[in-house]
Amino acid sequence: MQKDETVQLHIFLFQLRTRLEDMVENNNSQAFLSYDKLDITPHQVHKSKKEHNLAIFELSKGIADLLQENDISVFKGIYGGLERMCNRFRK
Repeated sequence: MQKDETVQLHIFLFQLRTRLEDMVENNNSQAFLSYDKLDITPHQVHKSKKEHNLAIFELSKGIADLLQENDISVFKGIYGGLERMCNRFRK
Protein backbone atom coordinates (compact mmCIF):
# COMPACT_ATOMS: atom_id res chain seq x y z
CA MET A 1 0.00 0.00 0.00
CA GLN A 2 1.31 3.43 -0.92
CA LYS A 3 1.58 6.16 1.71
CA ASP A 4 -1.33 8.16 0.25
CA GLU A 5 -3.53 5.06 0.43
CA THR A 6 -2.43 4.50 4.02
CA VAL A 7 -3.40 8.08 4.88
CA GLN A 8 -6.78 7.61 3.17
CA LEU A 9 -7.43 4.49 5.24
CA HIS A 10 -6.43 6.41 8.36
CA ILE A 11 -8.98 9.12 7.45
CA PHE A 12 -11.70 6.52 6.88
CA LEU A 13 -11.08 4.79 10.21
CA PHE A 14 -11.00 8.11 12.03
CA GLN A 15 -14.40 8.98 10.56
CA LEU A 16 -15.70 5.52 11.47
CA ARG A 17 -14.52 6.05 15.05
CA THR A 18 -16.44 9.32 15.25
CA ARG A 19 -19.62 7.72 13.90
CA LEU A 20 -19.41 4.71 16.19
CA GLU A 21 -18.82 6.84 19.27
CA ASP A 22 -22.03 8.70 18.43
CA MET A 23 -23.98 5.49 17.78
CA VAL A 24 -23.10 3.03 20.53
CA GLU A 25 -24.77 3.09 23.91
CA ASN A 26 -21.78 2.06 26.01
CA ASN A 27 -19.22 4.55 24.72
CA ASN A 28 -15.96 3.40 26.32
CA SER A 29 -13.78 6.50 26.35
CA GLN A 30 -10.79 4.25 27.13
CA ALA A 31 -11.10 2.37 23.81
CA PHE A 32 -9.07 4.95 21.91
CA LEU A 33 -6.65 5.96 24.64
CA SER A 34 -3.62 4.33 22.98
CA TYR A 35 -4.52 5.94 19.62
CA ASP A 36 -4.94 9.36 21.20
CA LYS A 37 -1.56 9.02 22.95
CA LEU A 38 0.12 8.56 19.57
CA ASP A 39 -0.82 12.14 18.68
CA ILE A 40 -0.97 11.28 14.98
CA THR A 41 -3.97 12.58 13.06
CA PRO A 42 -4.91 11.53 9.53
CA HIS A 43 -4.20 15.03 8.29
CA GLN A 44 -0.56 15.00 9.38
CA VAL A 45 0.69 13.80 6.01
CA HIS A 46 4.26 14.69 6.96
CA LYS A 47 4.27 11.76 9.42
CA SER A 48 5.89 8.57 8.18
CA LYS A 49 4.01 5.70 6.61
CA LYS A 50 5.04 3.54 9.58
CA GLU A 51 3.46 6.04 12.00
CA HIS A 52 0.23 6.07 10.00
CA ASN A 53 0.23 2.26 9.91
CA LEU A 54 0.52 2.16 13.69
CA ALA A 55 -2.29 4.72 13.97
CA ILE A 56 -4.46 2.57 11.68
CA PHE A 57 -3.93 -0.51 13.83
CA GLU A 58 -4.54 1.44 17.05
CA LEU A 59 -7.75 2.90 15.61
CA SER A 60 -8.88 -0.52 14.42
CA LYS A 61 -8.13 -1.98 17.84
CA GLY A 62 -10.14 0.81 19.49
CA ILE A 63 -13.06 0.22 17.14
CA ALA A 64 -13.01 -3.50 17.91
CA ASP A 65 -12.81 -2.74 21.64
CA LEU A 66 -15.73 -0.33 21.44
CA LEU A 67 -17.82 -2.91 19.60
CA GLN A 68 -16.88 -5.78 21.91
CA GLU A 69 -17.91 -3.67 24.91
CA ASN A 70 -21.32 -3.47 23.29
CA ASP A 71 -21.70 -7.28 23.15
CA ILE A 72 -20.66 -7.70 19.56
CA SER A 73 -18.59 -10.77 20.39
CA VAL A 74 -17.08 -11.42 16.97
CA PHE A 75 -14.75 -8.48 17.59
CA LYS A 76 -13.09 -9.99 20.67
CA GLY A 77 -10.77 -12.09 18.50
CA ILE A 78 -10.15 -9.20 16.13
CA TYR A 79 -9.14 -6.99 19.05
CA GLY A 80 -6.49 -9.50 20.15
CA GLY A 81 -5.09 -9.79 16.64
CA LEU A 82 -4.93 -6.03 16.23
CA GLU A 83 -3.14 -5.71 19.56
CA ARG A 84 -0.44 -8.07 18.27
CA MET A 85 -0.13 -6.06 15.03
CA CYS A 86 0.23 -2.82 17.01
CA ASN A 87 3.04 -4.39 19.02
CA ARG A 88 4.83 -5.36 15.80
CA PHE A 89 4.66 -1.80 14.46
CA ARG A 90 5.87 -0.31 17.74
CA LYS A 91 9.24 -2.04 17.31
